Amino acid sequence: MKQLDIGVAGAGPAGLAAALFLSRAGHRVEILERFETPAPVGSGLLMQPTGLTVLNALGLSDTICAVGSRIDRLHGADAKSGRTVLDVRYDAAPGGRYGLAVQRAALFNALHDAAVAGGIRIRTGIDLASAGLRGDRAVLKNAEGVEVGDYDLVIDASGARSMLAARSVSAPSVRDLTYGAFWATLDGAGAVYDKSALSQRYDKAKVMVGVLPAGRTRRDEPERVAFFWSLKVADVEAVKAAGLDRWKAVVRGYWPDCVPFLDQIEDWDQLTLARYAHRTALPPFSDRLVFIGDSAHSTSPQLGQGANMALLDAAALSHALACCADIPSALAAYARARHNHVRLFQLLSLAFTPFYQSDSTVIAWVRDRLVSTIAKIPPMPGLLASIVAGTLIDPFGPAGLTECRWQEDLSLLSGMA
Repeated sequence: MKQLDIGVAGAGPAGLAAALFLSRAGHRVEILERFETPAPVGSGLLMQPTGLTVLNALGLSDTICAVGSRIDRLHGADAKSGRTVLDVRYDAAPGGRYGLAVQRAALFNALHDAAVAGGIRIRTGIDLASAGLRGDRAVLKNAEGVEVGDYDLVIDASGARSMLAARSVSAPSVRDLTYGAFWATLDGAGAVYDKSALSQRYDKAKVMVGVLPAGRTRRDEPERVAFFWSLKVADVEAVKAAGLDRWKAVVRGYWPDCVPFLDQIEDWDQLTLARYAHRTALPPFSDRLVFIGDSAHSTSPQLGQGANMALLDAAALSHALACCADIPSALAAYARARHNHVRLFQLLSLAFTPFYQSDSTVIAWVRDRLVSTIAKIPPMPGLLASIVAGTLIDPFGPAGLTECRWQEDLSLLSGMA
């Protein structure tokens, strides 16, 4: 395909990764970011083998591994009895895979530094509101209706609350999920926790407390921990009104080892409330506007696939543009390539959510008594590990990209260690 003028809306992982891939492919790329200073939002996240493969293709594997924490398993226990009800080990799947817990700031820094080093233009303070067509060019306008750029293609990576997606013909219906979570990034020094696991404690399905080793933001900084507490979004104000000490006492009662983390929280402002929604843009493009990451699809965080899916989208789109003769056929190839993988993990995430975030005592009983037992019987350990790793099916297809060099890179998914 000829050299394209490409505008990327959003300087998150999806937008930065797409910009890097496409700039290196020879296209003229610029990023438009609504904040005056681009910065990450959120606490820690778990990079899966799929996302790590994309970072490796971008030459950022060593950078991110140097600041992340290797995660070998996901472990959950009943907060009252201490009985293990979840134990998923990455090495149960073929290839000796693992996860990598990172701070969102670390992932942002790796991608943003690479974009700056690559000379990619980043325009800030631009609040995009709409996209239209002028001939065969996509025209972007801000909230005041002022034109801010026109391109051969616009990539919307501006997140779940994208105005570009909401005002397009592919606008997704949005179902806000009942449960969200308080998140905080804290110092792990002196605390007792498993440094190679995502650890959780449950009281039925109404309470979930989690600790995730999250590595460093930069190599010379101390290691940190992502701490989270699941709760209904509708209950947030009532929890705050009851007071921080009351909330700490509840958490401490469930998991005494969390006291060193709780002692660091002195104000509600240290806790970020994450809200979740299920949404899918169908198809993930409209004329010269294409959606990736959370602007294209989102769901509950139970499988930790959000950032990994975003990176996979960026890679799939860039390779579709490399393999196809024109933009319409490339966007159709991108949609085909990501369809099955995205829908499967949205479905799985929705299916798992009630087991960990719901008011149902019956579902929690089934999880603790039946599911935890079945999960130990072959081939279930390997199947669960593949689900968590995001490799239950080929993340790129089979349709749309078989002729691309990218297929060679997918072999990394079975060889990462």
